[in-house]
Amino acid sequence: MTALTDRTDDRDHDHDDRDDRDDRGTRDTRDALGARDPRDLAHEREHEHGGEHGRERGEEGRPRWDDGFIARSRRTDLGPGDDDPDGDGGADEALVRAVSGAENDGGKAPAAPPLSPEGQALRTRLEALRQLVGLSRTRLDGKTLAEAGRVLDEYAARRGLSAQHTVVAIAGATGSGKSTLFNSLAGVQISETGLRRPTTAAPIACSWSDGAAGLLDRLEIPGRLRRRPRETSGAGELRGMVLVDLPDLDSAVGAHRDHVDRVLALVDAVVWVVDPEKYADAVLHERYLRPLAGHAEVTFVVLNQVDRLPGEAADLVLDDLRRLLDEDGIALGEHGEPGATVLGLSALTGEGLGELREMLGQFTQERGAATRRIAADLDRAAGRLRPLYVADGHPGPEIGEAARAGFEDRLAEAVGAYAAGLAAERAWRRNAGKACGTPWLRLWRWYEGRRAPRTLAGLAALAAIGGRGSGTAPAPVEQEVTARQRVEQAVRTVSDEAVKGLPDPWAQAVRETAVRGGELLPEALDELTATVAVPGGKPPRPAWWPAAVLTQAAMTLLQIYGGLWLVGQIVGVLEPLLLPPVLLMVTGIVGGPLVEWACSIAARGPARRYGQDAEQRLRQAAAGCGRARVLEPVAAELLRYREVREQYATVARLSTTRQ
Repeated sequence: MTALTDRTDDRDHDHDDRDDRDDRGTRDTRDALGARDPRDLAHEREHEHGGEHGRERGEEGRPRWDDGFIARSRRTDLGPGDDDPDGDGGADEALVRAVSGAENDGGKAPAAPPLSPEGQALRTRLEALRQLVGLSRTRLDGKTLAEAGRVLDEYAARRGLSAQHTVVAIAGATGSGKSTLFNSLAGVQISETGLRRPTTAAPIACSWSDGAAGLLDRLEIPGRLRRRPRETSGAGELRGMVLVDLPDLDSAVGAHRDHVDRVLALVDAVVWVVDPEKYADAVLHERYLRPLAGHAEVTFVVLNQVDRLPGEAADLVLDDLRRLLDEDGIALGEHGEPGATVLGLSALTGEGLGELREMLGQFTQERGAATRRIAADLDRAAGRLRPLYVADGHPGPEIGEAARAGFEDRLAEAVGAYAAGLAAERAWRRNAGKACGTPWLRLWRWYEGRRAPRTLAGLAALAAIGGRGSGTAPAPVEQEVTARQRVEQAVRTVSDEAVKGLPDPWAQAVRETAVRGGELLPEALDELTATVAVPGGKPPRPAWWPAAVLTQAAMTLLQIYGGLWLVGQIVGVLEPLLLPPVLLMVTGIVGGPLVEWACSIAARGPARRYGQDAEQRLRQAAAGCGRARVLEPVAAELLRYREVREQYATVARLSTTRQ
């Protein structure tokens, strides 16, 4: 028997051209074990004559191993329709039947029952996880979302396979007796046992019913390593169970450990086998049990070899094992609570084996292991994603009004909105002074205006010469640099306010969005300053300006008329009468400045409003530019975060397993 198993292990990696020889070796092995089945003989004859039960090509073009001793179940092809929204040919219905526990008697596919609350919750959470990954793909790296993507892939793969079967793996350390337990449950020696370590080199499967070929293909267990139990060995109570014996998890051969890790990620439940000597092994607890603490409802922990413990020693070891499992965070299914099952037995003598068989049978008939396993994987993925979507702070729904107002104020300061308003106010007053001032004052201002260009040109030339001589930059360049720094400071400030309470990845995404939007913001603000700051042409005049101009003209005419009257008296053309012309001249001389002063007092209000309007226009233009380039992209990024936060809340809140 040992030599036969060695030959089987040596053929693990043979190519497809040796399939027929492997199948013959498998049949020989089955004959040697004495567990042949008439249905197996029929399948073998059809395989040898090229029947429809021969090897089939999988979806990826790889040859799919024949079941060997497990007949393939008849598939019912379903087309996409109202009852199959995903167009997956009834895969969702398979998962529904797994949740609800519906049986497939006589090969007839029953009508899909309505989703149970547990199944509906799982589907809602998985859909939320799919949305979460889609919204986060451009913000988080692929490694961060790898586990979430794996959960979705495994869910899609598992729901398309048999819902009538529950895949249970038997795992344990070297010498724990897991292969002996595997053979005891099967009722026939399938997996080799012995003192040679490691004994089991590759996963071996045993199925109590037909139709598990797809599940075993998913586990990459070839046909030559697929077995059937003895017909009298729990054929009824274990119907639907697929038992997989794994290599030693602490094997010195790296390929064996790889088999264990790969299969454990795909099975529906696990039976951990420990012995009285190594039940507290650090490799078992730290590498496997502790990371899988959330999978307690699909976990069995069996203390094997209790026949070696005298008296009450078995109970003491079981109590210590429960203590270690509690430290690992594994919930124990005691007093009717959901959790891991812990029991002691002896696979060699059969003590406690019936209790384990009964538990596994009830667990298999419930047909909820696949759903629980996916839910537990989802819980673990949600726990690891929590730091990426939930922070200690409480972010607001959008950028606060105070932050927006501060940002707009800094942009207005950068473009000089206040100074532009003062300039507009002064321009309004100058225009009022030109219209309402005395002719003599207007003449003087005209003369000063003629002199001003020549003076300013000379001062500018001197400043340029001085700047080149001293190596300093001209004032406009310095002002431009200062304005750019103010804009950058405004962008940094508003981004810091927006990221309060955000997790680090999303805070970084918001900052990057703000920086990208603020790169060309100074140039855009410069264009606004040149076009919006002060409108061209003269400021508008109020309705009382014509009356003021006429009054000022009358005062000027009084001065001229009184002066001509005095000149005529001096020349002798008119009769000497000093008082009337003097009064006219004094009235005109005093009245002109009084009119100008009254006009300046009356112009303060309109001039101030004109300056405020100019300041407000520039402020609004700068704020609009800042909103379009910075605030709106940042708000969109915050909206995306709120969406993923809601999806994550759905994934994490609808937990169906204990963590």
